[in-house]
Amino acid sequence: MTAKWIEALTGPIEQKKRYRRDRARVEALPAPYGTAAKAMHRYLVYYAGITDGDTLVTMIGDLADLWERAAADGTPVREIVGPDPVDFAETFARAYDARQWIDKERARLTAAIDDAEREERR
Repeated sequence: MTAKWIEALTGPIEQKKRYRRDRARVEALPAPYGTAAKAMHRYLVYYAGITDGDTLVTMIGDLADLWERAAADGTPVREIVGPDPVDFAETFARAYDARQWIDKERARLTAAIDDAEREERR
């Protein structure tokens, strides 16, 4: 009973476990792959602004997969991200189409402007 109450407040516990496992995989990567993966993880969490837990967990799992494969194959970091790491990370994030925190603010802004326009017509 307590677990359901906690999940109602914080989200599914299994999601958190998957996230922690995948985050640990990123932390365990050898240099320079770990350095690149951690930097990309940080950027993705800020940039993507994903509010759907399943999508976020999937994205972080795929990030860990990408860098684990690169490390196993010995693929150079720059060969993975190309000349523009920001573009690579943002393209990576766009592959995970999900609701973002900014969607709510976009809707709020649009509604406010629509309200202002209606007031203007009165």
